Amino acid sequence: MNATLLLPFPPGGLRATLVRREKRFMVECETSEGRFWAHTNNSGSMLGLTRPGIPVFLSPAAGANRKSAWTLEMVGLHPPKAGEPVLWAGVNTLTPNRLLRAAFQAGLLPWTRGYTQYRPEVRRGASRFDALFTGPGLPPLWVECKNVTMVEDDAAAFPDAVSERGHKHLREMAAVAAAGERAVFFYCVQRPDGRCFTPADYVDPVYAELFYEAEAAGVECRPQRALLSEKGVSLGDILPVAPRSST
Repeated sequence: MNATLLLPFPPGGLRATLVRREKRFMVECETSEGRFWAHTNNSGSMLGLTRPGIPVFLSPAAGANRKSAWTLEMVGLHPPKAGEPVLWAGVNTLTPNRLLRAAFQAGLLPWTRGYTQYRPEVRRGASRFDALFTGPGLPPLWVECKNVTMVEDDAAAFPDAVSERGHKHLREMAAVAAAGERAVFFYCVQRPDGRCFTPADYVDPVYAELFYEAEAAGVECRPQRALLSEKGVSLGDILPVAPRSST
């Protein structure tokens, strides 16, 4: 990996094999020493990513009060083959916000040029946004972060399940743009495949329709790939947004 490592994993990471996902926040894993449970903060469907037998990468839990000693960071897209590297997909939903902040501090986000201050979790009226950027002479820049882990037909797509919360965010961001301020969706694509980005109209047609309405209202879409390894996370290339289907 040649890109700057922005989010290094803590020492002591572990590669294991997925046995099963239990409920929403626990996964059973296995190594040569036996089976154990790990925590996942991803409450989404993780569609196609939790197949038994795939490799997983875990980081040691930071909190002393955690029930599990491990946190699920990445899952392999395919079962391992001898001599071939694992293609990882990142499933930690805290990564997009952390990567946004680290990339801004490293000067790696051209669309934030001129902005000098970053604030996380900021309220605007009755809404709360993931980040607010401010800078001298510039309009407020509001950002919502989304974690993208699904790829279909070479397109990274969001969401992977019907998301009423996502509908709300799109409407709120459209209102921000209508008020003359900047509104940006940072879609963090935590997969190595996918040549472009698209809203998943085949999963959530309402989200897709609101996405295009928000774009027309001036909301900016910034899909960007996260580069994943067992060392940590770097920032990759920006993906183009696929044109809206005419069908």
